[in-house]
Amino acid sequence: MLIALLLLTQPVTAQQWQFDNVERVVAISDIHGAYEAMVQTLQSAAVIDDTLNWSGGRTHLVIVGDIVDRGPASRQAMELLMRLEGEAGSAGGKLHVLIGNHEAMNLSGDLRYVSEAEYAAFAADESAEERERGFELYRAKRAPAEAPEQQVRDAFVERFPPGYFAHRRAFSADGRYGKWLLAKPAIIVIDKTAFVHGGLSPMVIERGLQGINASLIDDLGIYLRAIQRLVAAEILLATDAEQDYARLLAAAPPATQADAEVAAAVADVLRLADSPLQAPDGPLWYRQNVYCSKLIEADRLDQALAAIGATRVVIGHTPTIGRRILERFGGRVYEIDTGMLADYYRGSGNALLFEGGQVYAVGQASTERVAPAAHPRQVGDRPDAPLSVEELETLLQAGEIMANSTDQAGRVVVSVRYGSNSVNAEFIKRVRAGVYPDVAAYRLDRLLQLDMVPVTVPRTMAGSEGTLQFLPPGWIDEQRRQADQSGGAADCALPDQWQAMMIFDILLGNELRTVKDIRYDASSFQLMLVGHARAFTSSGSRPARYKDVPLTVGPAWKAALAALSDEVLQENLGDVLDKRRLQALRQRRDLLLSE
Repeated sequence: MLIALLLLTQPVTAQQWQFDNVERVVAISDIHGAYEAMVQTLQSAAVIDDTLNWSGGRTHLVIVGDIVDRGPASRQAMELLMRLEGEAGSAGGKLHVLIGNHEAMNLSGDLRYVSEAEYAAFAADESAEERERGFELYRAKRAPAEAPEQQVRDAFVERFPPGYFAHRRAFSADGRYGKWLLAKPAIIVIDKTAFVHGGLSPMVIERGLQGINASLIDDLGIYLRAIQRLVAAEILLATDAEQDYARLLAAAPPATQADAEVAAAVADVLRLADSPLQAPDGPLWYRQNVYCSKLIEADRLDQALAAIGATRVVIGHTPTIGRRILERFGGRVYEIDTGMLADYYRGSGNALLFEGGQVYAVGQASTERVAPAAHPRQVGDRPDAPLSVEELETLLQAGEIMANSTDQAGRVVVSVRYGSNSVNAEFIKRVRAGVYPDVAAYRLDRLLQLDMVPVTVPRTMAGSEGTLQFLPPGWIDEQRRQADQSGGAADCALPDQWQAMMIFDILLGNELRTVKDIRYDASSFQLMLVGHARAFTSSGSRPARYKDVPLTVGPAWKAALAALSDEVLQENLGDVLDKRRLQALRQRRDLLLSE
């Protein structure tokens, strides 16, 4: 009995989130209430049968977060998964459910994405008395005192539809789904493959599996219980949104401090409101594994993988380009959020399979095994169709120029059509014989896998030699960004992108980059670099503007620069740069390698 008691009181260890020698692993992500699509995907992956019972044997099934929100049948999906947990264990397999950002939001009271259909699924569990009590508290404590009762009641019904209060109870720390989810980790590792909803951020390097799965999720439980205590004391209400907790507690009467338990609950809510678990750089929200280029993210990713004993990671959270399973960083990252909720994301269910040393994907409506596709290079949105880099190059080189005009900034903007696709591009007239600096910058960007320079090709227009550079829609420049003070929530942090830009400019010998030459995709703030007319000087040293700028040229940069051998540079740039500029480029490459 003593041994058993000691075992029960031992601290949680990382071993509970690490599994070895697993025969077969299946992973899906971002169900978002798409119950039917989830079922079809699990059947395609051969983990459940036609009667919705477990048929996966010793398979480990991983649900990589975001079961809830947006769709109509989150509750139905959770109930099936809860049943399958037991069935999988009885068969020698295992079902792992990971917390996603939407689970954390539902637990903590951020209900912005709960659909009316989701609330309706809880309506039968909610009594008229419970709703009326909720209304009376809302009217007395939150509604404007002068508002007519019917007006308040109408607003109440609109904001808190039938099922709202039962939903909140079910996701409380002691509720059916809250209790279930609080026992789930954020990260697991199976045979050196990590699974996490958002991504492996530097926080994972600092905290490891123990810090994320035990400490931070324990904090989430403390936070939820403190909220429950304050709701019971009617200091917070079940109708309050998480975004308002701090403001409401700041305005709470001093008498709340007289009750020690209430005072402790207030302190816990204020202390844990900005939990690292739900921070933009936390494992539930982090997107830089997807949006940052290899040169920016690879070193951090390798450190995070090493910190948790993994060699690759499977992530959801960010819907994939083309809505199919993708891999990047040489197979160190697999992206599996393919937009299962078709009405919202225009995708379908897909499962990733690890079996027999191979990696496959199967679709919602097909059991055919296909290899994950490579994450495509995409600098700027493609209108009309998801054109590949090669297709866009062909379009710009061989397409028909339909129209051209000069905009207010003096740019020559043309419309180019090839087949059924058309794009806008900027024509840049050549200024030096035999030298096409914008084409050279684009090709060098591709060799490095920096992914910042839009597709650029040589092209003659109306007898003038020059280049055509893809001009994506929906961009802003650095001047506009500064004026708007925007970009703070960029999917790849702006300081990281700027440092990569500066290293690239040193390599190019770019003497001038104005705020007009720094552009962003306005939806994601992905950097787009243009205006390279002053690049590729004949000097082999750092440009004067970067002479004293401290930069870190990490292992990923060093490897990419080392791959730019003299032969590679000659083969790829020999037709767009003269010998003198190529030689200076080699010298600047060697300079960066020595730093």
